[in-house]
Amino acid sequence: MSSSDNLANARQTILKATLPHVPFDGWSAKALAAGIQDAGLDATFSTLAFQGGIEEFSDYYTGLADQRMIDALNPETLEAMSVRGRIIHVITLRLQQCEPEREAVRALMVWLALPQNQIMGAKFFYATVDAMWRGIGDTSTDFNFYTKRATLAAVVAAVVLFWLGDETENFKATSDFLDRRIEDVMTIEKAKGKLRKVIKDLPDPFELLGRLREGRQDRRQ
Repeated sequence: MSSSDNLANARQTILKATLPHVPFDGWSAKALAAGIQDAGLDATFSTLAFQGGIEEFSDYYTGLADQRMIDALNPETLEAMSVRGRIIHVITLRLQQCEPEREAVRALMVWLALPQNQIMGAKFFYATVDAMWRGIGDTSTDFNFYTKRATLAAVVAAVVLFWLGDETENFKATSDFLDRRIEDVMTIEKAKGKLRKVIKDLPDPFELLGRLREGRQDRRQ
């Protein structure tokens, strides 16, 4: 096994060891340090794995989650779906994959809502919605390319925030919420002339994440 393979395995091992610490220590350098210690790896790999600290760890986790989502999409299944169905399918798939990590996702969203992390959060959101659109077969390269991603980012942020507080069986309330919100995305396809109003009426992703952070602080008081 090459050194690059060893490093890749080390990063995955550290990720798995870190996530259980996140509900207690938040999405933080402290949680990452605890994960590195628990992983019990050779000191060289522990040092090299995430030299950029929690920021690099965050980029790795979100990138891995994006790839995991893409790998699980079945082209034949998607082919039989409408665009609306594909969007609902890919968002639902992402939430299902993240369900075992829901508290870690909550902590990550709170961390990304901090002012100093919002640029990074925007990068992560863009990468995710871009992966979603590409994963379901979108090939647009014109103005639509950007408007689709901007709109879906707001929808995904709203749905994730709702999902984090959903205690209904099988997340039925989230499913219903997603179905209603997806109408905003479909408006782009049905009435492009109303695009500016659609985007204006959608919630700002970071405003939503800010509410999540404030809610967490309130619960600690």
